Amino acid sequence: MPEATTAQRDKLLDDLRLVISDAEELLRMTAHQVGDDTAELRSRIQSRLQEAGVELAGLQDAATAQVKAAGHAADEFVHEHPWKSIGIAAAIGLVVGLLVARR
Repeated sequence: MPEATTAQRDKLLDDLRLVISDAEELLRMTAHQVGDDTAELRSRIQSRLQEAGVELAGLQDAATAQVKAAGHAADEFVHEHPWKSIGIAAAIGLVVGLLVARR
């Protein structure tokens, strides 16, 4: 996974956790308000927050599994093709070196 994508995903997960936390705090702060509409709304929000938390955990688990699978695949490739890996790394190093030298 590219570094920018990983950083964006991590920021999104952090933002979602913050929104869920803020919504839960808001529910606690309005717990003293009574009324059928308020109780119903509070109940719906709580159930949706629980669902969002479960989905967020699932998303995080899936992302972690995907990163682990990619790492495992890269590790297998390097072990199966060590000279190709060295060649690829050398080529990437050469390109990066040329780009840095041009600046």
